[in-house]
Amino acid sequence: MRRAGAAVTAVAPERAGRVAFHDLRDLHALDGVQERVDAAVLRVARSGRYLLGPELAAFEEEFARYCENEHCVGVGSGLDALELALRALDVGPGDEVIVPAHTYIATWLAVSAVGARPVPVEPEADSYLMDPERLADACTSRTRAVMPVHPYGHPADLDAIDAVAAARGIPVVEDAAQAHGARYRGRRAGSRYVAAFSFYPGKNLGALGDAGAVVTSDARLAERVRLLRNYGSRVKYRHEVPGTNSRLDEIQAAALRVKLTCLDGWNARRAEVAVRYTEGLAGLPGLDVPTVRPWAEPVWHQYVVRTARRAALVSALEAAGVETLVHYPVAVHRSEAYAGAVHGPLPRSERLADEVLSLPMGPQLTAQDVTAVIAAVREATETIHD
Repeated sequence: MRRAGAAVTAVAPERAGRVAFHDLRDLHALDGVQERVDAAVLRVARSGRYLLGPELAAFEEEFARYCENEHCVGVGSGLDALELALRALDVGPGDEVIVPAHTYIATWLAVSAVGARPVPVEPEADSYLMDPERLADACTSRTRAVMPVHPYGHPADLDAIDAVAAARGIPVVEDAAQAHGARYRGRRAGSRYVAAFSFYPGKNLGALGDAGAVVTSDARLAERVRLLRNYGSRVKYRHEVPGTNSRLDEIQAAALRVKLTCLDGWNARRAEVAVRYTEGLAGLPGLDVPTVRPWAEPVWHQYVVRTARRAALVSALEAAGVETLVHYPVAVHRSEAYAGAVHGPLPRSERLADEVLSLPMGPQLTAQDVTAVIAAVREATETIHD
């Protein structure tokens, strides 16, 4: 059984000498997870019950408790969770929803899916977080919700955002897709009114495929999402509203229950890796490391640095055997999907799209992996800026 942070005793030939960006095979080798997930999947396969069964009910209860909230409704994906939360709040055509300008496109797509218009707000100058000071100016008489994201696992400034929303009587829907277990002023992400989570395999809490959940303190809202996810039906063949088919299946729920028991330990290991990165990369020319707000306990879904020489750094790290990824190379408002939807530039988000770079991150990284990444980044950065 491999423990988090332990050395890998055998490495496949095609992976030897490289630091993978994120390898689920190594992740599942931790803490006996692969064997436990295999057993859980087999249990479901033999049960004859594959949808809306006991595994989902148990996971919903366990994840709601983990988020320090009352209700959890499992759905088919993180995008579905966002969309169904908005539908349950009666957001629709003609409405506007405030979204971050710097985020994955799913945040915007959920708003478009219900017929509303996404209205972007730029991030703060020194972080990836939605800027609360710009939020009030983005609100209009048509604003029906604010949907902040916790980017890369760092909580948004929810108190400041809530204050703006509350003054206008509009709800805040947390896009917590990257923040499983993160804390804001001591409270878990997802512990407030309503939040949407993704369990995409690469997330801190990842399923074996697409999966998501809506977590809420409002029993009526939870029941509304349950209705919408199942064809608008509580009783078979009786359809109360035009719903959809978005049900977190029993196999995914069983796998998530196993991995939920490891989440806090894995998040702690991510934090250890982040500390080593920040200390090891501090002071490098032309490289900005992430900042952490004093009220935040991030879970480091990604460790994202910034550099104006990104292409050169990526090339040098690839040559050194370090895999990287860009989140996100095209600002949402510059994508073909939203061409012409936003009037005027969003310079902070556009700059981030040109400069951000995600380094390998996860509890599966060994001490040697982290040392190798730091050494490679230091050498590459110093060479680029020599």
